[in-house]
Amino acid sequence: MEKLIEIKDVYKIYSPGENEVRALDGVSLDICTGEFVAIIGQSGSGKSTLMNMLGCLDVPTSGDYHLAGQDVSKLTDDELSDIRNEQIGFIFQGFNLIPSLDAMENVELPLIYRGLSKDERHKISKDSLDRVGLNNRAHHKPSQMSGGQQQRVAIARAIAARPPIILADEPTGNLDSKSGTDVMRILRQLHSEGRTVILITHDNHIAETAERIVRISDGKICEDYKNPAYVPYTEN
Repeated sequence: MEKLIEIKDVYKIYSPGENEVRALDGVSLDICTGEFVAIIGQSGSGKSTLMNMLGCLDVPTSGDYHLAGQDVSKLTDDELSDIRNEQIGFIFQGFNLIPSLDAMENVELPLIYRGLSKDERHKISKDSLDRVGLNNRAHHKPSQMSGGQQQRVAIARAIAARPPIILADEPTGNLDSKSGTDVMRILRQLHSEGRTVILITHDNHIAETAERIVRISDGKICEDYKNPAYVPYTEN
């Protein structure tokens, strides 16, 4: 498989000097196109910092990051924003929906920055909501939906522009077990269709759904292995 993400000797250092904190301490990681990778670690392990680097939400103190062959570490803020909008679909634990917008409008929002017409945005957003089983909630606001439904809206928003990478940060963290199972089923299905899925979690059970597990501790990768228990997604 072709390498999509190449991180080499990346450091993220806060408060350099006597009291410095090495959130990432010489991390190297390759992720190939079409992989389903779980990055697991406890609070303070560096997994959230690594997620921010992978998602072009932050830049390293030092080290190299190439995404699809492009040197991300040397890009401007505007160029990083373009990459986030075009190549990465984000799913966050806190949903990050805009309370004043309904489900359809929340899904449409990133598409506005793509310069798509209103009709195009509406069709893509409707298809995305259909995909996550929320066509009957298109005109409900977040306050009118359960946590599981809100997270499915967030997934619809993440996949609407068909980004090649899905970056999910603790996507089941605020959900009950049934809703969490539904979300993981959707992520597994997306992977089966060829998306690269990167899952950030502290939960071993959630990590076990991925085909590859990367464990991080104290800012360093301490394990990286193919999951022998991985079962590819199949339609029921």
